[in-house]
Amino acid sequence: MAGVPVGVHWSVLVIGVLIGMSLGGVIMPEAFPGQPTALYVLMATLTVVLFLGSLLAHELAHAVVAQRRGLPVRSITLWLFGGMAELEGEARTPRHELETAAAGPLTSLAFAVASFLVAVALPGPELLVVGLTWLAYMNVLLAVFNMLPGAPLDGGRVLHAVVWWKTKSRARADQIASTSGQVLGVALIVAGVGQIFFFGSSGGFWTMIIGWFLAGAARSERVASAAREGLGGVLVRHVMTSPPEVAPSWATVEDFVATTALHSRQAVFVVVDFEGRPVGYVSLDWMAALPYGARATTRVSTLARPVPPENVVAPDEEASVLFTKRALPGQVIALVSDEGRAVGIVTTADLTRAMRQAMLRQPV
Repeated sequence: MAGVPVGVHWSVLVIGVLIGMSLGGVIMPEAFPGQPTALYVLMATLTVVLFLGSLLAHELAHAVVAQRRGLPVRSITLWLFGGMAELEGEARTPRHELETAAAGPLTSLAFAVASFLVAVALPGPELLVVGLTWLAYMNVLLAVFNMLPGAPLDGGRVLHAVVWWKTKSRARADQIASTSGQVLGVALIVAGVGQIFFFGSSGGFWTMIIGWFLAGAARSERVASAAREGLGGVLVRHVMTSPPEVAPSWATVEDFVATTALHSRQAVFVVVDFEGRPVGYVSLDWMAALPYGARATTRVSTLARPVPPENVVAPDEEASVLFTKRALPGQVIALVSDEGRAVGIVTTADLTRAMRQAMLRQPV
């Protein structure tokens, strides 16, 4: 949608079933008792589908605004706690970040108003009116919750944009938004405990889980921010594995294993052609998964996977550019190329090491 791949995590099925059971088994029967069970199930299912559609609309709003502001969107994923639009890189200005962050909650509010107006205008059936009213209430709740001022919520992004605009410092905004997110997460955990012990509400467990997730995500963002700051001035050549041991595309897996793989400290290898140009990469895992008897007749090129152009970087680029790259199968972050020659490779292990070193330069 909007040129963005949309994925659905299996946890969406779980939350969909739970919401459907609540609507069809409790909320709708209490509002209008005596209806056929099949009708409750049908209306509950329709409401759940509309609700998931509203979550998708929320994330699509983020994606569309981000794209219009020149920020590519990798994907949208719906999961247990709603949805997530994965952006490539960061907003260029505070205004762009503010507009992108606010688009989601505003869409949820628009969805709520539309649902409420339709519910009011419809003469029936009654269960559909109940479903639409519930949908309106949930989208208001979604918008309000997402606007709480703490990373990684939309409200945390808005807070980040405002602080960035006021202080002219992205690093300061990172610190304040992530700290606010951690405080908010802890507050929700405490609130969940209070719900359980003082009110006997099982909903407190959900509040605690959400709080735990927010606190952890905010902490991770703070660590990543500190790492990015610490990597200031560090180049890709300082992070990459170099010179990389390469795998000739024409060699058999058996020969390459005997001559190189068994004696190397690398877990992945750049695959090169006769002229030494990179044509892909191969991992120890893929070679190990090949049946032993097939290694003598299978060429390395058969197992090699291509490196997308967006995962090819130059050695003198800022190392911070690596944070914008999606990890490839085999835990490869980037192929480092200089004038068409492979001069290095960056794996998740390389980037993790660089991040830890960067954190030594920057307080977390």
